[in-house]
Amino acid sequence: MSVKTIVAVIAGALILLLGANSLFFVSEFERAVLLKFGAVARADVPPGMHIKLPFVEEVRRFDARVLTLDAPAERFLTLEKKAVMVDSFAKFRVTDVEKYYTSTSGDENRAKDLLKQRVNTGLRNEISKRSLHEVVSGERDQLMTILTKNLDFVAKTELGVEVVDVRVKRIDLPDEVSESVYNRMNTEREIEAAEHRAKGKELAVGIRADADRQEVVILAEAYRDAERIRGSGDAEAAGIYAAAYNRDPEFYRFYRSMAAYRETFASKGDVLLVQPDSDFFNYMSKIEN
Repeated sequence: MSVKTIVAVIAGALILLLGANSLFFVSEFERAVLLKFGAVARADVPPGMHIKLPFVEEVRRFDARVLTLDAPAERFLTLEKKAVMVDSFAKFRVTDVEKYYTSTSGDENRAKDLLKQRVNTGLRNEISKRSLHEVVSGERDQLMTILTKNLDFVAKTELGVEVVDVRVKRIDLPDEVSESVYNRMNTEREIEAAEHRAKGKELAVGIRADADRQEVVILAEAYRDAERIRGSGDAEAAGIYAAAYNRDPEFYRFYRSMAAYRETFASKGDVLLVQPDSDFFNYMSKIEN
């Protein structure tokens, strides 16, 4: 290979290397800054193809999409000094590329750490102004709105990012507090259950007493009615007997004697000791005669 050829190849390679280091591309999902000797020479480079000075200028790209900061659960105190564990997250995106780069060196993890500190500070300040009920349900939405607004102002000023939203995923009591609250609730439920049982027993005693009273009254009324009916029947039977006797006294005496014989001698083992001339055998004596 000749010297000219070698020189041409080297020159071509240098041209390609310079061209590769002179052109750069920024997508629509990115934000970029152009650095010259480490200093910001051009902030917020728009999407598209661009030219830079090779080996002198450098391009730093950042994700322009909405990013998520998932902060670990932190312990905060409410207005009445009750501890709560708050698990939250924040949505943010880069808006001021130059400020974002100068404050975080373009490191997304560092940006998240700095933003997490400010989220925790904002949550601590807002929760300390509210009671536990307001934090959990009463003013939760209002708390998130105020926190997002305040945090967005601080993040834009200090970090160059816009806070899109801040939300609380879960609010819990600390483990030691949860156990004591559970024990207290369990005790309250046991007391309430004992009260219900006592009321139930009281009602049961009253119902049983009323049922016993009604039983006595019903039995007494039934006995009264039975005796009245029995007396009425006996009186009616006596009347019938008297009428029959008055119509034919001799036949009535005969009928009564036969009934007495039948009942007396119903069993073959019965023994009767009386005088033969007793009135009991009056009709038998008449038959013999």
